[in-house]
Amino acid sequence: MTADDSTTGRRAFLSGTAAALGGLAGCVGGFGGGDETSATVSLLAAGSLNNAFENGLKESVDPTVQIEAHGSAQVARLVAEGQKDPDVVSVADVALFDSPLEPDWYAEFATNSVVVVYNPETESGRRVAEAGTDEWYRPLLDDEVALGRTDPDLDPLGYRALFVLELATEYYGTDVNLRQTIPTREQIYPETQLVSQFETGAIDAAIAYRNMAVERGYEYVDLPAEIDLSDPAHAKRYASATYELPSGKVVEGGLVSYGSTVRDRSAAAMDVFETQITGQYLNEFGFVVPDDYPRFTGDAPDEITD
Repeated sequence: MTADDSTTGRRAFLSGTAAALGGLAGCVGGFGGGDETSATVSLLAAGSLNNAFENGLKESVDPTVQIEAHGSAQVARLVAEGQKDPDVVSVADVALFDSPLEPDWYAEFATNSVVVVYNPETESGRRVAEAGTDEWYRPLLDDEVALGRTDPDLDPLGYRALFVLELATEYYGTDVNLRQTIPTREQIYPETQLVSQFETGAIDAAIAYRNMAVERGYEYVDLPAEIDLSDPAHAKRYASATYELPSGKVVEGGLVSYGSTVRDRSAAAMDVFETQITGQYLNEFGFVVPDDYPRFTGDAPDEITD
């Protein structure tokens, strides 16, 4: 379903239907939530959202927001298995709301694209920059370029990096399978620490989200829309790439879209949720907000889709 474009409609929904939003509440875990009188809201989020939430969302709301960030696949497992009990859950792949999380509904609130970030201070980083959009993959085939990426078993950026490499193999018509040739286990870093590896000199380049480069002022190479997972027009092409998570769930390539759901009924949690999915801070931190976002999917009340 799609949300009413008017802020009035969204506010009416958020205040008038709060009692219906506790469908996922009640999990047992170490991340608190569910206290109707508490002014503190717990938010478990994708690692790529962490900086925007810490330095953008927090400043835009009255309640205190307690943020914990991990890879989205890990976030989903922590909640589904009852290890965490946040008021709000936000992930970088809405497919995780089909399984292992199964909320009655969720809101898509921002999109992103995959880019190749590079360090202009290293020779290998400059090689990536010089290769540009047409040949960025060639330096990555060289063992002299230290590449960083994230774990596909823990977060969507990890498996999206593999999707990009697979799609690039076909798009550029390379002689080798880039998905099979480029990745090594030594390249893997936690999502929240990936781009900071440039500061330590551990990597020359990284496959990352555009916002991760923009919000930190790092240089990056834009990829063609046919492979960067940003353009709905290429959704069929994206879907040709897949990855099987440890749970056995198979995820398909698709548009990078962030989703969020509320698991608590408090006024404070609803206030944070509304600002999270509609706030101007998202653009400031490098995310893209399409005109029809926030877009609701699932058993959302009719009054927000009119």
